[in-house]
Amino acid sequence: MTITSLKTPSKSDEMLDRLLLRQEIEEFNAAYAEALDNGPLSDWPDFFAEEALYVITARENYASNLPVGLVYCEGKGMLRDRIFAIENTAMFAPRYMRHFITNCRVVESRANGEIVATSNYILLQTLFDRPEPTLHQIGTYYDVFVRVDGALKLKERRAVYDNLLIDNSVVYPV
Repeated sequence: MTITSLKTPSKSDEMLDRLLLRQEIEEFNAAYAEALDNGPLSDWPDFFAEEALYVITARENYASNLPVGLVYCEGKGMLRDRIFAIENTAMFAPRYMRHFITNCRVVESRANGEIVATSNYILLQTLFDRPEPTLHQIGTYYDVFVRVDGALKLKERRAVYDNLLIDNSVVYPV
């Protein structure tokens, strides 16, 4: 090996780094789904950086660059408030949720350390008073990750749903 080859990463090194990053995001999304599906729900804000943005919005709004969404939370404090409301003040029919997150793609690794990624999601919902589960949402996560103390955290998650209508209500995070 020459000194030059030690300094310049090869294409295979870059590919390996990209695959490892993709796998890290896949593991992150699996833990995210586990927290939302099986709780405790109070763990959900820990997946975000302090100055995070979390939005659930329709595909049409996203495509038109409109900020309006069903849910809009700026900062970890608003995420905690949402969980407090769900657990302590909101009235809704009991339900089980199941997240399926797939087709993760690393779009960009920015010079400032941010990582842009997308993943598709399917969200199923089972209400206690109905025997059949329903398809609650299908969509895409548009994410920006940062590292906080070496761990991936969401700086931004936009859950963009494809459904024209959403059955019942959006209670739990997507």
